[in-house]
Amino acid sequence: MGQHAGLSPERWATFSLDHQVLMIANEMNRAAKLMPPGDRERLRNAYERILQLTDLTVEVNGRRTLRRELLRWRDLVAALYVAPASDPAAHAAAFRALLRLTPEASKQS
Repeated sequence: MGQHAGLSPERWATFSLDHQVLMIANEMNRAAKLMPPGDRERLRNAYERILQLTDLTVEVNGRRTLRRELLRWRDLVAALYVAPASDPAAHAAAFRALLRLTPEASKQS
């Protein structure tokens, strides 16, 4: 998980929720470019980073309803991660759902 392996919950908590969601969205955007079959391993690595950032977001946010929605969204990404092949349509749907989590992120859609 290299890129975010050293990111602590304390450091992640210094970012606003909007910023956290937008950083997860940035990883989703990178993953969208890795849909060809030859990039499957790189795509899985991208999904691992997305799951890690989502887990950090769940960990540092105490709002129960937000945590529930993040965990539901995480299930979408986990399904993409374990899928035998890339699914651009499901990825796009998950990306749109993520962007709806905060008002600032929704401006990106």
